Amino acid sequence: MKAMILAAGLGSRLKPWTDHHPKALAPVNGKSLLQRNVLYLQQFGITELIVNVHHFADQIVEAVEKNKGWGSTITISDETDVVLETGGGLQKAAWYFEGEEDFVLMNADILTTLDLDKMITSHQQRHPLATLAVSNRSSSRCLLFNEHQQMVGWRNNSTGEERGPILELKDRSGIHAYAFSGIHVLNAGIFSAIRREGKFSMIDVYVDACADYPIQAFDHTGTLLLDVGKPENIEKAASLFK
Repeated sequence: MKAMILAAGLGSRLKPWTDHHPKALAPVNGKSLLQRNVLYLQQFGITELIVNVHHFADQIVEAVEKNKGWGSTITISDETDVVLETGGGLQKAAWYFEGEEDFVLMNADILTTLDLDKMITSHQQRHPLATLAVSNRSSSRCLLFNEHQQMVGWRNNSTGEERGPILELKDRSGIHAYAFSGIHVLNAGIFSAIRREGKFSMIDVYVDACADYPIQAFDHTGTLLLDVGKPENIEKAASLFK
């Protein structure tokens, strides 16, 4: 199985580091976020991956080449002209997954102990278009799932805005709200389901598609997960990930 690590973001929350470096190279106990996620994927036998780059792209390319991919075979998807967000970035890299049935997509700024093998097994047993890692935690935005753990929409908890099939449901008694964890296991059919072009997010893709395709939740509540997009969480990560 192959994977993609999303590393093209500007990392504005991680200033001042990102004034001179890409977020993906922020160090935690001497290892960059990118290196840690490459090693994380290796734990589950995934050693072929593509990484998209934009902000200080040359630094990521140099780190990958200097360290020989930290033991993995890493391909670069160049977005230096324009950052395409998560969905556009994946669409640009579609060629890399030709011939693959399923693959993993994850954010570079997530550190976790989630058992990816269990998530992949769940995906392969249920055969959805996408399996999304989620947990029961506080978040300004959440994904909405029915009693079968299939996605029915999205909600902005700050404004109350909702999108997706949830708007048509009269009975919401079986609806569960989860925070998304930035890790996806995807069937290659996702590329046929994408209805957008250019710059867009994967959340937009799922909101568009969940009325017609099964988008499954993988609830990993209780598993360690840290969004290392803020300076204070870099310090927290250093105490949790050695």
